[in-house]
Amino acid sequence: MNTTIYETGRDIPVYAECDILVVGGGAAGHSAAVAAARAGAKNIILMERYGYMGGDVTGGYVVMVPNLSWYNKSFVRGLQEEWFTRLSKYPNTVKAPSLDRIGDTDPLMLQAWRSIHDCVSRGGYEGAKPSCLVRAVYYEPNQLKIEMDKMLLEHRDAIRVLYHSWGTRPLMEGDKMTGVIFESKEGRKAVLAKIVIDATGDGDLFSQTGTPCASLSDGEGRSSTTALVWRIGGIDWNAFYEWKQAHPAEEAALRGRLQAVAGFRTSPLPTPRNDICWVNNWHADRDCTKISDQTETEMNTRNTMRDVVEYLRETIPIAFKDAYIYDIAPQLGTRCSRRLAGEYIMTANDFAFASKFDDVIAWHSTISQINDCGPVEIPYRAILPRNVENLLCPGRHLSADAVAIDWLNLIPQCVGTGQAAGVAAAVAAQQGTTVHNVDIRRVQDILVDQDVPLPRNEKFHAKDPSYQECVEEHQYGLYTAMARKAREDREKFDAYRQW
Repeated sequence: MNTTIYETGRDIPVYAECDILVVGGGAAGHSAAVAAARAGAKNIILMERYGYMGGDVTGGYVVMVPNLSWYNKSFVRGLQEEWFTRLSKYPNTVKAPSLDRIGDTDPLMLQAWRSIHDCVSRGGYEGAKPSCLVRAVYYEPNQLKIEMDKMLLEHRDAIRVLYHSWGTRPLMEGDKMTGVIFESKEGRKAVLAKIVIDATGDGDLFSQTGTPCASLSDGEGRSSTTALVWRIGGIDWNAFYEWKQAHPAEEAALRGRLQAVAGFRTSPLPTPRNDICWVNNWHADRDCTKISDQTETEMNTRNTMRDVVEYLRETIPIAFKDAYIYDIAPQLGTRCSRRLAGEYIMTANDFAFASKFDDVIAWHSTISQINDCGPVEIPYRAILPRNVENLLCPGRHLSADAVAIDWLNLIPQCVGTGQAAGVAAAVAAQQGTTVHNVDIRRVQDILVDQDVPLPRNEKFHAKDPSYQECVEEHQYGLYTAMARKAREDREKFDAYRQW
């Protein structure tokens, strides 16, 4: 329909004013608010449309955070690792190789962890390192909801939480963002802010400011899929793994049969408990900002859950004979939609050539096979919009092209860029400068104080030079066939250009 109606103008009450407004309480937004408070900011508002923090992490039941380590080093630390340190005090809440085990190549240790997806390095491509243990963490999402609230309550003097408040429109004065209009049960109101952090994941705010951005480029990649995650109880995961090991042909056929039963790719995966698994799914060619795609994903997934459980009961009774639907994620599983086209756009070349950035804010091991899942530097400019001031955009909508986004929109990168955005906002507010002109060296020093590994930072390197030694010893992961081919292609191109 192209029909429109006219909405008359009206006064919108200002609900509050603050120094830093974070819109979206997912992995990026929650991290931004906590990091800003720990960096000394005192007047922060964290706005979230649901009644809990975490987004996909807690409400989408992702329940696993992958590839936090490379060889024997934990590259993704800071607030990301703090989640699991805090949760590990509670039974059946966290399952992962411990930090002192990462990089272990002991065959018995590898066998003990192979049943838990991604806890052993992926491999399977030319040049991959020998199998070793990886810090991939499985957690209980409802326990994390509690812990994320506790982290905020520890900073109640600095952070004001607005649950059930949906930021819908940016307030602009020229090229400067001055706040956000939001909707709630109290009606339409506004929050004014010196600095706004768009942590909505879908660029709900920056896409309305006029800053360059992109949408999904194709329907083939992981980022072009949606999901509704759910869990099955009454199972025996260890028995299921043993069945898969003993019946490799049947296990391969199972993947196809489950897709046929559900109508879309579906896969049971482990949890911290042996008697519960989670079921991930991938609805192809879906955009999580479109009403029709959101609706179809939710309804189609729920419509087939009983069929999937019944099929597993009948075909693999050794593990699923008593299976039942344990619970269903309360919100849609989202992967990517709008992407920022920021001051720097990350590409596969950053993985293939180990790009180095003076404004690096995170140094993360990822799931890219190009550099054997090695650490890649993420620059501050990848969360910095063009042509708009007082706005930062961390999270799964960060500035990356259609290829690199698949490796950069996972939970660790949301936490890492969110933590950096919070620190940058705090420094800018304290120094009375803009986010474009923030003292990036000061930001980096504070991130190091918050347990974030950063290459070439003097404070970090003085404290632990072994990280730089690790990547140099292992050539930044650029020993793979894919990385070699990328270098050869560039050399040919450079030779042609010189000719």
